[in-house]
Amino acid sequence: MTAGDICTKNVVVTRKEESIVDAAKRMRMFHVGDLVVVERVGERQQPIGILTDRDIVLSVVASDPGYAHCCMVNDVMTSDLITVRESEDLMSVLKKMQAHGTRRMPVIAEEGDLVGIVTFDDVARALADELNAMIGVLSSEHVREERYRH
Repeated sequence: MTAGDICTKNVVVTRKEESIVDAAKRMRMFHVGDLVVVERVGERQQPIGILTDRDIVLSVVASDPGYAHCCMVNDVMTSDLITVRESEDLMSVLKKMQAHGTRRMPVIAEEGDLVGIVTFDDVARALADELNAMIGVLSSEHVREERYRH
């Protein structure tokens, strides 16, 4: 299973020139805790940063709420973006999350275009599904063994 298999494909995006207030409204409207900041290159969207609800709270609301109306996404976003290729396997994704202390990463195609976003929850859910499948094998083996013994 790969990042491309488990990621959310409908990513809510923003541009670095958008106001923080509009970005926060978009988060509320789509019920998400982050926006991937993209730059358009022709028809392509390439991720250049990420803006989280936590970024807004810590950088704007908790420090200077009056600044919110003149603050832009570019002022608050995380620009040292950690991405994952859609072909990377789950363990690679998990190791990258751990190494960089992040719970979400944009998923990109080989040429750098935005494909989706993968979260720690996505990885945990996929690994839980794999473990459940393994438990199913153990259970069916046990049932089969009991049938042949009686």
